[in-house]
Amino acid sequence: MPEASPSARIVLTTAANPEEARHLGRTLVEERLAACATLIPAVESIYHWEGAVESARETMLLLKTEEGQLAALEARLHELHSYQTPEFLVLRVESGSASYLEWMRASLQRP
Repeated sequence: MPEASPSARIVLTTAANPEEARHLGRTLVEERLAACATLIPAVESIYHWEGAVESARETMLLLKTEEGQLAALEARLHELHSYQTPEFLVLRVESGSASYLEWMRASLQRP
């Protein structure tokens, strides 16, 4: 039976290309701000920017983390990201497998 997880979060962000997404994901995992970064290549975003409707091919990142890491994760993402206003949307995780959630918690701990 899935375990409730009051602190687990998934952060959504996009990057200009797979190389930037890979760099962001690897850095955030190495710094233990995210337990895992999943890259979804070739998404297309349509949005308003500076008075015009734009579209861009991007790579989406799903960052698995915990609530206590969100402020540091957001700050670091803004430092590393090429976008002026990078996406940073946080989703609560209602439940998940106990073993995965435990792995996630352990992955965020500094040795």
